[in-house]
Amino acid sequence: MLRQMLRILFLKPKKGEIGAFQAFAVALSSRVGTGNLAGVASAIFVGGPGAVFWMWLMAVLGAATAFVESTLAQLYKRRGEDSFHGGPAYYMETGLGRRWMGILFAVLITVTFALANQVVQSTTLCDSIADTFNIGKVTAGIVLTVATLLVVFGGIRRIAHFASIVVPFMALGFVALAIYIIAANISELPNVFEVILADAWGIREVAGGGIGVAVMQGVKRGLFSNEAGEGSAPNAAAIADTEHPVNQGLLQAFGVFMDTLVICSCTAFIIIISGKYDCGKDGILLTAEALEAEIGSAGRYFITAAIFLFAYSTIIANYFYGETNIRFITKRKRYIFLLRVFTGGVILAGSLVDLQTAFSLVDLAMAFMTILNLVAITVLFPKVRFLLDDYKSQLHKHHLPHFHRDRMPEESGKLEAWD
Repeated sequence: MLRQMLRILFLKPKKGEIGAFQAFAVALSSRVGTGNLAGVASAIFVGGPGAVFWMWLMAVLGAATAFVESTLAQLYKRRGEDSFHGGPAYYMETGLGRRWMGILFAVLITVTFALANQVVQSTTLCDSIADTFNIGKVTAGIVLTVATLLVVFGGIRRIAHFASIVVPFMALGFVALAIYIIAANISELPNVFEVILADAWGIREVAGGGIGVAVMQGVKRGLFSNEAGEGSAPNAAAIADTEHPVNQGLLQAFGVFMDTLVICSCTAFIIIISGKYDCGKDGILLTAEALEAEIGSAGRYFITAAIFLFAYSTIIANYFYGETNIRFITKRKRYIFLLRVFTGGVILAGSLVDLQTAFSLVDLAMAFMTILNLVAITVLFPKVRFLLDDYKSQLHKHHLPHFHRDRMPEESGKLEAWD
């Protein structure tokens, strides 16, 4: 349904509402972050080039879970003061009738994204700035903290507007550079695939246990990058004012493909083409080393600019996920204010942590919330199957798919946003 995904992407939103593209951009701004530049490099550093193959496999499987969780987020979304809101916590409470499960998920996602994930973004960005401009990481952390607080205190509309401008610009710029490097080294492309596949399935790797490391790194870094199935992107998917829940499900599946099969692959190809994947450097420093080998000293400055946009936009989206779930737990606005202040403190603290420690924190937190979310979407999957069948039926009749809660009478009382 790729053609339909692209059609939805450019649907014009209603006046004053957050459209499909803006919601897609908020989710993509979280997906497209340091995982695409530092995470891929870290996976190759630890697990070898074979880890890239397992990242690809995670994307194919992850597109399915992304579709299901984001369709459910749209189905059970609620009206807020200035936009819709929803996500796993909401469909656990409304769809499953398990508020305790929703509260547990809300706590887990807030810890994962408002704490652990922010540390990864901050330490990666501060590493890059400090290495490029020869300044202290703490100084870089202070600047990043101030820049973040200026946006998050503006609310969801400012966040959505920011993401819709920055994300396409940063993603297209990086992909364009990768295409240039690949085109200039087109004769090396068959070797790139050979290195990835041989390292993923080679006799030496299987015998030595290296394949286990490659699989683990590919799965962990793939999930960190595209977030499919862990329950984060549905929080952004829910804010869109769209005609049918499946619209956002399809767009979020498309986001997984864009993140991992396109942008992560760009990073991997650059690193492998450069031959620097075994130089001993980790994370963003490995990516910078590879770019510098291909386009000269400008590569280091480009990667610093790219990681600033990637990490900064992800920090903003991560904060939004935390705010959405704090609102699920309590309506008291002072807790939102405390979260904003806390976000600033966490980002500043992230400038003092090394990358592997940061990744260890986020892997642990991510695992718990992913398991909880997968249980919920498995139980609720029949609802999604019905919605997809309804959507395809309307498309087959050449209608623009439209949903009203009367189509699901057994759920009608729970679907307040679809009257």
